[in-house]
Amino acid sequence: MVASFFSTVTASIAAHPHLAYAAVLLLALSESIPVIGAFIPGTAAILAISALVPSGIVQLWPLLGAATIGAIIGDGLSFWLGHRYHREILKRWPLDRHPDLVARSEAFFARHGDKSVFIARFTPGVRAFIPLIAGILQMSVQRFYAANILSALVWAPSHILPAVFVGAAFGLFGAAAKPLAILVVLIVIVIWVAIRLVRFALHHGPTLLSHLSTWLRTYAAAGNSRWGRFVLALFDPSGTDARSVALLGLLLIGSAWLFFGILEDVVSGDPLVRADAAIYQALQELRTGPGDAAMLVLTELGDTIVVIAVTAAVLLWLLWKRAWRMAGYWLAAVAGASALNTVIKVALHRGRPTELFYTGWSAFSFPSGHSTVNLVLYGFLAFLIGRELRPAFRLPVAFIAFSLVLLIAFSRLYLGAHWFSDVAGGLTFGTAWLAVLAFFYLRKESRTAGALGLAVVACLALVLAGGWNVSRHLGLDMERYARKPVATTMTADAWLSNGWQQPPAQRINLTGEIEEPLTIQWAGELSSIERQLTAKGWRQPSPWLSSGALGWLTASAAPVDLPVVTRLSSGRLPALTLVHHDPAAQNGVRLVLRLWPTEIGLAGATPVPIWIGSVVAEQLDRHLSLFTWATTGSDTKAGRDALVREFPDGKLVARSDGAGDSDGDGRVLLLRAP
Repeated sequence: MVASFFSTVTASIAAHPHLAYAAVLLLALSESIPVIGAFIPGTAAILAISALVPSGIVQLWPLLGAATIGAIIGDGLSFWLGHRYHREILKRWPLDRHPDLVARSEAFFARHGDKSVFIARFTPGVRAFIPLIAGILQMSVQRFYAANILSALVWAPSHILPAVFVGAAFGLFGAAAKPLAILVVLIVIVIWVAIRLVRFALHHGPTLLSHLSTWLRTYAAAGNSRWGRFVLALFDPSGTDARSVALLGLLLIGSAWLFFGILEDVVSGDPLVRADAAIYQALQELRTGPGDAAMLVLTELGDTIVVIAVTAAVLLWLLWKRAWRMAGYWLAAVAGASALNTVIKVALHRGRPTELFYTGWSAFSFPSGHSTVNLVLYGFLAFLIGRELRPAFRLPVAFIAFSLVLLIAFSRLYLGAHWFSDVAGGLTFGTAWLAVLAFFYLRKESRTAGALGLAVVACLALVLAGGWNVSRHLGLDMERYARKPVATTMTADAWLSNGWQQPPAQRINLTGEIEEPLTIQWAGELSSIERQLTAKGWRQPSPWLSSGALGWLTASAAPVDLPVVTRLSSGRLPALTLVHHDPAAQNGVRLVLRLWPTEIGLAGATPVPIWIGSVVAEQLDRHLSLFTWATTGSDTKAGRDALVREFPDGKLVARSDGAGDSDGDGRVLLLRAP
């Protein structure tokens, strides 16, 4: 699904490269706009587009020109706003909601003077505010534009050229280049989102914690119970690390709530569990040899033998430093997480996505042991190290530890060793356990153990034990974790008799929600049914990145000229989408046929693929003669019956289990290529 989506996007960019250049210009411009530039991932998007240069989809010089011009215009617009409205603009929304960024930017400008316009171009955070501050402080227009243009001329190549070289390097992998590139993009997105969430929590968390702790102390002071005295002591503002204790308490509540929510879905089979299959299928499409090797290295860095080595090395260091209490908590953190994770696995007995080489308790899936134990291991290590560092160095330590944990967790998803809910459950459970230990650890002062030595010992243990584990098991694990084909074949008679009931009865989207019944099955090549339907008036929908997309903003476009919204089925994009509109039928109604691949084929010298699909009727409503809105009705029989009339030789069969009766009559049309 993901590979198909990116293929569609790159094909659309290749067909309309001017849109890519326009997007780069707007993204470069937006990064210089206050507030907007601090939150839009413009640089990441520009890098992704730049990586397409070696493939010839976009050209280098227009890309450099668009990025440079966009950067100059963006800074110039921000400077003009400050120069025109002076300090009054800082009192207007949304600038008045970010006084901290304004203060940081003013301090930055005061420290660097006119050079700050050039330096800020490469400095996250203050970049979007410095041109505005320069205008407010009435910096000379000539000096501003000299720094603005010079910085843009340096910024554009420094961002685009490395991405071009990376794109060229990926090209060395041949057919595996595109899945590998998509994999890297997904990992970057996951880490970027995680960092944004952490920053958001750190920015808004203190205010929430202040209100929460005030309410708890007021509530506890109203009574004289033992619980009340405990709360008062716990959230005493004069106590040691009261703010950290309150933050950990909030983290514990949030992570525990998420874990039990995931656990409930796993037990009851709610949408999250159905989404597991879609996410699993989407990631399996990205499997390549080089990608498998990279993910196996990560997953082997999280293996039990490496966890034990890092745990033992840190424990010996703490004992040598006579940090007895710290050593006890360290051992309890890792051993406790491992033991509790195993207990939950044994209690639930949930199977893994595929049959792997795991035996005994390890054969069970929920929660992911790699995710749980490694989060506690490196999370508690970062906590111990960060306690002895200045605040400015704590975030980089947390970022490194958290990124390693996320990469290990992601590798379990990629390799098909766990469901998404397994990994999410492991991360939330590990976070809750980590918060419990850190919560009680902070209640009493402990001696220091040397942050630098602790970090060096842990890193050495990880490198040595991880390197040994990778060198020993990588070749064997490449065979163990190799993607195993699950396609099955059956005779045509078996399919027509009862085998057609093996594919799912209803479409499941990426979030696990059950959608319309799948009322069509086609045995044969897609080109065959496309030719037959095209001859009967069906046609390919208009692409989204063309003038057809603008048809939704009018009330005059013909139904067949409007693009079709993509629908996912179990993590897959439709392999074929066709639309049909009968001018003699009800005005504003069109039929949309979508076909998705299955893992089933008809036996023969060359297996004949079987596709499943649905035909839905879309009602196109013209609102105020300004735009068009599409809604899908609940009646799925009309669309299927339209194909029954197109293919009189088709076989209409009814499911024995009655699946699909909620939105139809449970019958499926079986079609076979001649």
